[in-house]
Amino acid sequence: MESLRGSIRGGVVKRAEDPRFVAGQGNYVTDMRVEGALWAVFVRSTVAHGTIASIDTSAAREMPGVVGVFTADDIPGSMPAVVRSLGEAAPRPLLARDRVRHVGDPVAVVVAESEREAVDAAEAVWVDYEVLPAVASLDAALAEEAELLYPELGSNVVAEGGFGPDEDVLADAEVVVTAEMHNQRVAPVPLETSNALAIPRPDGGAEVWLGSQAIHYTRNTISRALGIDRELLHVRTPDMGGGFGAKINCYREQVVVVALALKLGRPVRWHEGRAEGMLSMSHGRDQRQYLELGARRDGTIVGMRWSVTQDAGAYPLDGAIMAELTARMASGAYRIPALEFRWRGVVTNTTPVDNYRGAGRPEAAAAIERMMDLLAAELDMDPAEVRRRNFVPPDEFPYVATTGERYDTGDYAAALALALETAGYEELRAEQAERRRRGDRRQLGIGISSYVEVTAPGGRKDWGRAEVTPDGVVIYSGALSHGQGHETVFAQIASDILGVPFERIRFVQGDTDYVVRGGGTMGSRSLQMAGSAVTRAAEAAFEKARRIYAHNKEAALDDVVRFDDGRIGIAGVPDSAMSILEIAALAADPANLPPGEEPGIVVDEIYEQAEATVPFGTHISVVEVDIETGEVEILRHVACDDCGRILNRMVVDGQVHGGVAQGVGQALFEHFRYDADGNPLTGNLTTYLLPTATTLPAFEVVHTETPTDQNPLGVKGIGEAGTIGSTPAVVNAVHDALRPFGVRHLDMPLTPARIWEALRAARA
Repeated sequence: MESLRGSIRGGVVKRAEDPRFVAGQGNYVTDMRVEGALWAVFVRSTVAHGTIASIDTSAAREMPGVVGVFTADDIPGSMPAVVRSLGEAAPRPLLARDRVRHVGDPVAVVVAESEREAVDAAEAVWVDYEVLPAVASLDAALAEEAELLYPELGSNVVAEGGFGPDEDVLADAEVVVTAEMHNQRVAPVPLETSNALAIPRPDGGAEVWLGSQAIHYTRNTISRALGIDRELLHVRTPDMGGGFGAKINCYREQVVVVALALKLGRPVRWHEGRAEGMLSMSHGRDQRQYLELGARRDGTIVGMRWSVTQDAGAYPLDGAIMAELTARMASGAYRIPALEFRWRGVVTNTTPVDNYRGAGRPEAAAAIERMMDLLAAELDMDPAEVRRRNFVPPDEFPYVATTGERYDTGDYAAALALALETAGYEELRAEQAERRRRGDRRQLGIGISSYVEVTAPGGRKDWGRAEVTPDGVVIYSGALSHGQGHETVFAQIASDILGVPFERIRFVQGDTDYVVRGGGTMGSRSLQMAGSAVTRAAEAAFEKARRIYAHNKEAALDDVVRFDDGRIGIAGVPDSAMSILEIAALAADPANLPPGEEPGIVVDEIYEQAEATVPFGTHISVVEVDIETGEVEILRHVACDDCGRILNRMVVDGQVHGGVAQGVGQALFEHFRYDADGNPLTGNLTTYLLPTATTLPAFEVVHTETPTDQNPLGVKGIGEAGTIGSTPAVVNAVHDALRPFGVRHLDMPLTPARIWEALRAARA
């Protein structure tokens, strides 16, 4: 098979998806028109913590167009536990029954003939709460007499763990730097908010359309929550406007919509508005970190100690154990001989925290890269040199870090060198020194971030199918694209292996009736898992075509080869060659098949990868900081990412661009905040700030390529790399500009007000 894998040509193939999106022809859940569909609108808690004394639905039931108003008495049940160790100790009811735990908790749902009628009726539902004290921050939740979200647990700490030696990891240090950091809470804000459309079927099941990154997981969640055989649920995702991890887990509202459709015997649809989504769609990050880094005077690291507290929000989703992923990357790109990591997950009266682009790994990179700069400042050493002295060298791969994580391949110094060269590092330092000498108002900052991340950290198995017909090829995948370019790259793989023109390949995803199984798209796993499954399926289809050809030509199989144009024929006799589409026509007739072969060319394959892969890279950000106003302008951002072998540079660079934009957003703008009573302070896009085209520079993207041996394509993940590498580069750049003024560390976001206040305090 190596010859076929070698035929997969890396390069630029224009994205097949883009023309329909650019022309406004995307097909989204809210675009679908279903006759007789009802609209669901949820009544949400207006208090962060309280018990429900009563719900008065009488006025709403009498309003025009209302079909019904439903509470937990009508739709009982809870969502399956995401953190299995908790079991049902921290239940997440479909609709709040006795207690609400955050502003936005769904309490009731109104169903009406139109969305406007449902909205009006929802406003007429009166809920009487007995307000309880809210714990809307980690400090409040961990206070000695704190109100408990789940009294039966006896604590607001719902998960904890860690590792480390018995001895002091900093015992051999000649210098120790410490810092407390807050990786702030952010909202995912995909272009398309959450939604669902459920259509009941005569067999007691339902056809369910929704935005999901993992349709099989979503189907199974709905099945378990409602006690329905999963085979009765046909779950489909059409085009989806982004997810960023927030659409991995199924939402309660989506389950309720299915329950309503089955209960009423009519289609029911729901989509959340932007302000509603800011409260109900899971948030990301919100991790407090205390770190100690020990080194020798020559800059060599000897040990590191982490203490991490993760805000899980009101319900323990993956956010409760997110620090486990942070722990896996706690060594970064460096040899750290001794490492201690302790963590805990804490519930608060805020929107639940769950997966968000990078999920635990950006938190690790942000912390350790900040510590590397603090160490460099302590030793009066260039930040690039400190990193070089501690990188894991190329000849030590595969490398097992002190965390226990296996790093497959890497050349961290090469990525740093290329990034520095691209940026013109020495010239930038010279310009910085001159500005400092002149006392310029706009000071230059240069930030470095040499990161690693783990991709395909779990669930390393996926499915793919290749079906060859006389008309073309159909590729089925268990991954689910929502901007990543799967339709292009997977077709590119099949085209190169099967010798079929790219435009004659169709891609099928997001449909449980056609996609047998699949792990979805998350954790930068798609090309590694699903792409490798498609590769193997295409290779197996090609081999079947060879066997059929050999049988019909009465040739020895060893004499049947692939020609340069992709056709199959007898070696040395090019006139005998046939395309695989022509062979597919033969395969339809059993008379043309070798003994034991089934008609047609349809191959299913499951690919399982033994280990995770560890991409890496270096980002360099160049900023100007106005020391009179605190305003930050990013002048340049250089991203050098190594995701193993690159199959399509355009797709890879697009993922980097999007990731960097989100990383810059967290560094400078984004922060979802609450007051002490759990009321959101940034619940819409006038108060929650996002980066825009006018605030971002033109990114400079370069790559090194260090293929992995963990999959047949040699690829690693790229979808989250930009987010992981960019944030600490920007943060370090701003601090680099502020260093002469005595500002040591500021938490994100680095807003003008925060910088101005720090400069004023330093001057005082």
